[in-house]
Amino acid sequence: PTYMIRSVPANAADSVYCSILSYNAVHCAFAGYTGYTSAWVNGKGVMLPMACIANHIARVDPNGRMWYRLLFTTFQPDLSD
Repeated sequence: PTYMIRSVPANAADSVYCSILSYNAVHCAFAGYTGYTSAWVNGKGVMLPMACIANHIARVDPNGRMWYRLLFTTFQPDLSD
């Protein structure tokens, strides 16, 4: 169900992650950049053009490692049974 996507309380790591993203977004806004979003890629804070994001469809295999990592990290139960 959609309400289970993020039904656990935020922890310290979430706070740090959001702080990094917001800092990068404000930094780029003050630098005059528009049409970008802040992201974390391979351990680095980056700015991604919105056009690149809007044209890409991300797909996650519900039986793959990435999906089970998400379930584990967010303490969600496996409802695939």
